[in-house]
Amino acid sequence: MNINKKINNKIIYLDNAATTAMRNEVIQTIIKSLKKFGNPSSTHSFGIEIRSLIEESRIIIANIIKAYPSEIIFTSGGTEANNMIIRSAIENLNIKHIITSNIEHKSVLETILNVSSLHKELTVEFVNLKEKGVIDLLDLEKKLINKYGNTLVSLMHANNEIGNLIDIKNIGNICKKYNAYFHSDTIQTIGHCIFNMQKLNVDFATASAHKFNGPAGIGFAYIKKYLKLKPIITGGYQERGMRAGMENIYGIIGLRKAIECAYLNFKKDKEKIKKIKFYCIKSLKEIFPNIYFNGLSDDLNKSIHTILNISIPLNIINNELLPFILDLNGIILSQGSACNSNKLSYVIKNINNNNNINLRISFGIFNKKKDIDILINVLKSIKNVVKFY
Repeated sequence: MNINKKINNKIIYLDNAATTAMRNEVIQTIIKSLKKFGNPSSTHSFGIEIRSLIEESRIIIANIIKAYPSEIIFTSGGTEANNMIIRSAIENLNIKHIITSNIEHKSVLETILNVSSLHKELTVEFVNLKEKGVIDLLDLEKKLINKYGNTLVSLMHANNEIGNLIDIKNIGNICKKYNAYFHSDTIQTIGHCIFNMQKLNVDFATASAHKFNGPAGIGFAYIKKYLKLKPIITGGYQERGMRAGMENIYGIIGLRKAIECAYLNFKKDKEKIKKIKFYCIKSLKEIFPNIYFNGLSDDLNKSIHTILNISIPLNIINNELLPFILDLNGIILSQGSACNSNKLSYVIKNINNNNNINLRISFGIFNKKKDIDILINVLKSIKNVVKFY
């Protein structure tokens, strides 16, 4: 087989952890909404109509994740939401100590490190990781016992590269036990997991619509209602004073429709994706007996069903070449976070010391079992050309 020729000219998209295609229902809803206009801060009828659409969206989103509408603050996406929460919490909650992990998303890690360089009294600790990048809860509790001053714990619900799920409920309870604030980056899980914020001891969470088949450039921060934070973007009273500037009206409407669709189809979509992931794991093991699954991504109970991260023993190909060859064959996937696309994954380096090729395969609602068959056939072709261990 010519490995430089796309199979049946079909494009197989397996990079859904980076971004997802919009559902047709979302596209149609946005198109229809474009006929409406007005500044939601205006007091005339045009403004009131747009304001009602935004607030109705806020109520629907809050109901879906079992939160209060006042706890939903619309942002440009997950990165802004993480920045808003971390920076505002440090400034307004008198945070003296932060506990996080060294495999968090860059929007969390870089924000914490940048802010800590400006606040000399702020200390940062990294919780120990057990095998396969599992958070060491005993170490977390030990660090909380020895803390001083107000503490913020920031641990992502599902790792965006290796798919590991934390026990968000248990960690929330631990944080409450030691009076620590708990922020969880839930960008990979809102839209893919069921949430009841009123029963979770989570003070802050974040979401981005393009991770669950909504539009790019819109997301939200969940901020527990009793926490009084000040904005990092000022100049207006939009979003209850938490984010100045005219709201992304059409993005918010698209976000609302996307999250409605995600949870309306939740059981069906999750079961379908889990079956595809299981089939992919089984098929990969057959052609690469020495394959290594990074993190807990091959454990369907301990990882998000949308992410699988593999490490293939290599002899000739370097880390950058295999995704390129796959792309030439119509297989679209990545080695890790799109925010870190030009560098070797720091997540993999922190949990797995080897020189293998690492690939993140991430599944979505539009994938089918035959997509995996095409991926496997391409990998078989590459294996016949390139020597693997």
